[in-house]
Amino acid sequence: MIKILRFTEYLYLIVALISMYKIWELWDTDRQGTYIFIFFAVVSMGMFIFRRNYRQRFEKRKRDNNS
Repeated sequence: MIKILRFTEYLYLIVALISMYKIWELWDTDRQGTYIFIFFAVVSMGMFIFRRNYRQRFEKRKRDNNS
């Protein structure tokens, strides 16, 4: 279970990095089209942070219960 949570949190980070690259690539040519990538980058970074905190709390609770 923990491996799946760790994998999905890094998927969000990858989506954010790809979105930031597309923003950088398209900013001068198609500014209107970059707004969707800005949205994806912000949401993906937020989900990365949320998932990481959730996983760390889950691991801490599991360690505390086993002790």
